[in-house]
Amino acid sequence: MKNTYSRRSVMVGAAASAAVLTAAPLRAQDPTVHEVHIRAFSFDPDKVQVKVGDTIRWINHDLAPHTATADEFGWDTEEISKGEFGEVIVTKDMETSYFCVFHPHMKGTIEIL
Repeated sequence: MKNTYSRRSVMVGAAASAAVLTAAPLRAQDPTVHEVHIRAFSFDPDKVQVKVGDTIRWINHDLAPHTATADEFGWDTEEISKGEFGEVIVTKDMETSYFCVFHPHMKGTIEIL
């Protein structure tokens, strides 16, 4: 069987592929929104892995109000009522352990990658 590809068509195809690859802008990954659900007086998940610039969003499914507050009070979502959410943007030096001010037994951690 005869090969129908010429050397020229292979070279043109390779050049076009290279042009497409280099034409795409090189940019950092877009920030991600990580959701933490508050249910039955607990954070789910209770540990989130994030990157600087990402957003963490706590969504309250309980009847009672809650907060997500850094252990040393460096950041706080303020009160989150049922059906509402609070969020923070991840910074390099932010505190990574948090709790609910109204229910101190509720605890969570953030791992910054």
